[in-house]
Amino acid sequence: MLDAGLNTNAEMMGGTATRMTALRSVETPKPAISVVGLGYVGAVSTACLSDLGHRVVGVDLDPVKIAAIGAGMTPIHEDQLGDLLSAGVEKGLIAATDDLVQAVLATDVTFVSVGTPTAADGGCDYSYIVSAAQKIGQAIRLKSDYHIVVMRCSIPPGTTMKVMVPEIEKASGKVCGEGFGVCFNPEFLREGVAVEDFRAPPKTVIGASDPRAAQMMSRLYAPVDAAPIVTSIETAEMVKYVDNVWHATKVTFANEVGRLCKPLGVDSHDVMDIFVQDTKLNLSPYYLKPGFAFGGSCLPKEVRAVAHIADSIGVDLPLISSLGTSNSAHIEAATQMVKDTGARTVAVLGLAFKPGTDDLRESPILEVIADLMDQGITVLAHDMAITRDTNIEGQLSYVAHAAPGLTKVAKHLGEMLTDTADQAVHAADAIIVTHANDTYRAAVKNSFKPTIDVVRLFKEEENQALVAGIGW
Repeated sequence: MLDAGLNTNAEMMGGTATRMTALRSVETPKPAISVVGLGYVGAVSTACLSDLGHRVVGVDLDPVKIAAIGAGMTPIHEDQLGDLLSAGVEKGLIAATDDLVQAVLATDVTFVSVGTPTAADGGCDYSYIVSAAQKIGQAIRLKSDYHIVVMRCSIPPGTTMKVMVPEIEKASGKVCGEGFGVCFNPEFLREGVAVEDFRAPPKTVIGASDPRAAQMMSRLYAPVDAAPIVTSIETAEMVKYVDNVWHATKVTFANEVGRLCKPLGVDSHDVMDIFVQDTKLNLSPYYLKPGFAFGGSCLPKEVRAVAHIADSIGVDLPLISSLGTSNSAHIEAATQMVKDTGARTVAVLGLAFKPGTDDLRESPILEVIADLMDQGITVLAHDMAITRDTNIEGQLSYVAHAAPGLTKVAKHLGEMLTDTADQAVHAADAIIVTHANDTYRAAVKNSFKPTIDVVRLFKEEENQALVAGIGW
């Protein structure tokens, strides 16, 4: 149970989440913003906030990211991001540095989007948060103006007030809610379409320590959402976890439907096409199609985190705790289908956990590749967003305790990649496809080779002799 004292901000806001009414337009200077952590969330936030007219200082310890952002170049593969960063630098709105103290001193609001990887015990690694909080506190000590610190990374409920705030208060000598304000502002950005999601968010949630912080954040987001949801910090923290666990649940549910339907001779996609028409009760169709296992930087990590939290407080959550088990079973099913072809060389089309990104963190296909390599099977691969120059060192450190597949495959990635999909397919005995696009459809259709298609490239009946999915 959370300390009662941590809920005072909820009482301040009326005891529950509320929709902030649109604020009257007042001609005031836009606050300058520092963004700590220039990974996927930080880079997108930097670009999009500058696009709204804010002066933004990006902060990171990685000289490669600093150089890229400072030059108006994107350090990651993300649609529209490069154009926004380039425009921001050209207008003099974007700068990048490794000096967090100076960045806070030069700005009014600090967004914290540092990594929160899985710790060795399965919980959340707070080391990056603590380090950032100490530096931010040092800067706030030197400031006379009220400064707002905005947490924008996935953390267990209570972390902002129990971990972040005490460190800032200790380093600054000031009290939260008086000398500085704190917010938790979860992001709901899908990799590949993150810029569009920032511009048209499904919802904007602001957990605030005090009304002043809530009002400033509401004004900041007014151009993209005139009525944000203002709530307690703990509620906002939990919303982020619950959303991602629900997305993971939807993926797993659809995959289990596919595994059940296939031996019964039922078309799982026909079943789910009907299921998702119920938008009143069954909600969004975005994740609800049988396909491949879930992966990426959010869903696996946060399923583990919620299970760890429940275990630490003695609460039994069978479904959430079993999501990883079901996901692993789905990965194993794909691996076995590849082995059953008898192929000694396999072409993998799609390496990232989803199309449109170069993010390999906990990508399920890497576990398949690692297993195939252990069996002495040669793997050739192609991905539309990944080349031999893709920097995966940061991704490796992020999943040190969570993704053995990436660790095992990483050192072989250069020799595994082909320049085109056709090159991989031509040299292979069998194919496994994890991304859907016309290039891969053409490569598979022209190959006449056994293909495990986990994304339903084709609907036509005539392809079923050579092309099969896990759930259809």
